[in-house]
Amino acid sequence: MIKLNADLVVVGAGSTGCGIARDAAMRGFDVVLVDKGDIAQGTSGRFHGLLHSGARYAVSDPALARECAAENAIIKLIQPDAVEDTGGLFVSFEGDDQDYAEQFLAACAASGLVHEEITPAQARRDEPRLAPRIVRAIRVCDAAVDGWALSLGAVRSATAYGARILTYTRVAGIDLADGQVAAVRCQDRKNGRNIVIDTRFVINAAGPWVSQVAALMGIDGIDVTPAQGIMLASGHRLTSRVLNRLRPLSDGDIMVPARTVSTVGTTDEPTDDPDRLTMPRARIQEMLSAGEALTPGFRAGRVLHSWVGARPLIEDSRAAAGERREMGRGMLIFDHAERDGVSGALTVAGGKLTTYRLMAERAVDLMCRRLGDERPCRTAEEAVPDAVGPPRRITGRWSRLEAARTAAAARAAAGEACSDQPTIQDPVLCECELVGRSALIEPLAQSPDWSLDDLRRRTRLGMGPCQGGFCAARGAGAACQQGLWSADRASAALRHFLRNRWIGQWSVLYGDALRQAALDDRVLYGSLGLDLLPADEAVIL
Repeated sequence: MIKLNADLVVVGAGSTGCGIARDAAMRGFDVVLVDKGDIAQGTSGRFHGLLHSGARYAVSDPALARECAAENAIIKLIQPDAVEDTGGLFVSFEGDDQDYAEQFLAACAASGLVHEEITPAQARRDEPRLAPRIVRAIRVCDAAVDGWALSLGAVRSATAYGARILTYTRVAGIDLADGQVAAVRCQDRKNGRNIVIDTRFVINAAGPWVSQVAALMGIDGIDVTPAQGIMLASGHRLTSRVLNRLRPLSDGDIMVPARTVSTVGTTDEPTDDPDRLTMPRARIQEMLSAGEALTPGFRAGRVLHSWVGARPLIEDSRAAAGERREMGRGMLIFDHAERDGVSGALTVAGGKLTTYRLMAERAVDLMCRRLGDERPCRTAEEAVPDAVGPPRRITGRWSRLEAARTAAAARAAAGEACSDQPTIQDPVLCECELVGRSALIEPLAQSPDWSLDDLRRRTRLGMGPCQGGFCAARGAGAACQQGLWSADRASAALRHFLRNRWIGQWSVLYGDALRQAALDDRVLYGSLGLDLLPADEAVIL
């Protein structure tokens, strides 16, 4: 058994949990962040990729709109490497309620949101693939954000300030002593080790699983209704800006350019279990139709993947005056000392990924008040490590690759030895996402128990048109060649990766996507005989 001590244990390594760990560590608290999976493996890695300008909520929730607008600007400053500042358009088409457009403009003005109405002709010049039936178009400050990069950046910052990160670590129990949180008992899912963390405070940021974590403290009445949302990724980047339907909130009204693809979403329907989400075929068809309505020809193109995420919609069945803290609409913080008589515990839920930093600030502020130890928040002013510079661009990886090759060629022309230069030592393993060999090998050398899925969340390996059909085998082979994995483990890692990439593909296999899947199957199982290789007994999560 491993014994640890911490001022704070954060449960849940989605964007909110990572933000809380960063905020608390920057204030000088000793922090341990635990999650039963990887960083941002849940809701924060399963959304449409939109960094909200606030305009989407201008009519329905002005307070949330203002919060999103403020946090949009802050995230662009402190985490530019996770954001592509695309801008956005709200468009209405023939047949839409044109009175809503006037409400929208008035609401944006009332909340101080940056917006500009342009002509339909200008909108078509900006986005040639837009449907021609445009009646009105309004520019806003939406952007595309990588949920994994955002969360990992917060983790880098938290770690730099001394926080400890325990992924694939399940919380098995939370011990109380006279109504005060005393320890968190965990189990390392990869090697079965038991870990006990003595602590004086726990913040539950487990997203759709918060009620399960609260139950470990004997706390009930926090009712979570996971709302599942289905999204599709196209095989190409169809627009340069985020597209929004200019109408009341509804299904399938967003298209986001996410690096090399475009994401269409999303649906919103309750489900019982966040670990068992479904993708009804009818809902997939709705998303295909939604993409077609925004950009004609969407159905005829290649759709790479469908996936589903769970939003934690929470009701406090015991809520009454003074029993629930509402820290701005859209985010909830339950103070369990006040509500349940359990000191040293908070539950944080709701909100948007865009407001993750603000949620963290308010949660840690409340923790400080409960501890009687006020310390100022600095997360809005200090950039995360390695995130300085201009916002991310889709051409960024290509530019870095070309710069490295140009430099190597110049050195070779000057007669310098170049055996250690990227042109020789860093071949591209994934052409779709321009993932070099070093992008996999260097982090894997530090964490050899990572899976190819863990590396995918950090590099986007296998997220292009082949969906891992070629690059996954190259990645597993590189790890084996480097001596980081045995041949059996590399084979098992490859099988695990491909099995996970198939999740969601069955729902959208037709046309080019079906032909690609058939080719991948022939290569991996016909030529390489992947199903005939021996299985590895190592645990791969």
